Amino acid sequence: MQKIWDTLLAKSNVMLILCGSSVSMMESAVLAYESPLYGRRTGQIKLKQIPFSHYGKFFPGKSEDKLTELYALTGGIPKYIEFFEGGGIHEQIAKNILSPSGFLYNEPAFLLYQEVSEIGSYFSLIKSIAAGNHKLSDIASDLALKQTGLSKYLNTLVNLEFIEREVPVTEEKPEKSKRGLYRIKDNFLQFWFRFVFPNMSDLEIKKTKTVEDHIRKNFIDSHVSFVYEDICRERMWQLDFEKIWGFTISRCGRWWDKNNEIDIVAYDGAGKDIIFGECKYTSQKMGIDVFNTLEEKSKSLVWKNDVRRPHFVLFSKSGFTVALRTFAETRSDLMLISKGA
Repeated sequence: MQKIWDTLLAKSNVMLILCGSSVSMMESAVLAYESPLYGRRTGQIKLKQIPFSHYGKFFPGKSEDKLTELYALTGGIPKYIEFFEGGGIHEQIAKNILSPSGFLYNEPAFLLYQEVSEIGSYFSLIKSIAAGNHKLSDIASDLALKQTGLSKYLNTLVNLEFIEREVPVTEEKPEKSKRGLYRIKDNFLQFWFRFVFPNMSDLEIKKTKTVEDHIRKNFIDSHVSFVYEDICRERMWQLDFEKIWGFTISRCGRWWDKNNEIDIVAYDGAGKDIIFGECKYTSQKMGIDVFNTLEEKSKSLVWKNDVRRPHFVLFSKSGFTVALRTFAETRSDLMLISKGA
């Protein structure tokens, strides 16, 4: 390819587009200094997942609840989406993920084999995060390893976008923050490491029904509800683009300290406006108690306390009680949004 480009195509009216799904291969063969094609590219695009705002185009006619649950399972990966275009979600999970012959049964292993050599070490690390160990110290303790020995593996997984390091949104120097937490970034990987990997032995001996029942019981509360928070944070940026707030959001994300956690904090870094938000993906209507708790938690966040203008937004899958809707009509600083729409 190097020879063909240099001798035949470089000065012709040709645009050559190279695509690859393996990050390590694309870097070594195209982008790296030692690669044959180094210095010949005029641009590069690292394709991201399809955002939830466009996800419904793959499933016309689906309710937003069903779209949220499907997105929690497939993420924005088009190939995964293909397997869930027809039939019930749990039937498709059993067919495509839980069956040893299913396309997605060993998908995480195949993905990692393309990128790394010590797959066992990476699997153990991701499994630990999926089990709820998000602090570096907790991961190290769970794996009985020193924290310094994990940096190489964590950095590799972050670069591959399997995981991400998250810090409270108000941290001014995220890279130096000691409050960083690691979380699995991809929805499908999160589902797989939470529900499939720990139950591989049962699946191999055909105890599929046991695993299916466990997923049906915990899918919403242990998985979908957390993805819903990501969807709501994405919606915050859309509302900002639509100029709903009356000011411009410069940062949006989660915030936490030792005692409190807030699903959404968004603010105008150059101004005084800050938004606090709560997201609930439950079958119950959201009541006024949720707002009261959020307002109280917001006081623990230190950000321009003397001059700031706080605003509040509540996202709910099942809507709001009459009391909360009536209360919201008296508060110009409170917005209610049913589901993520």
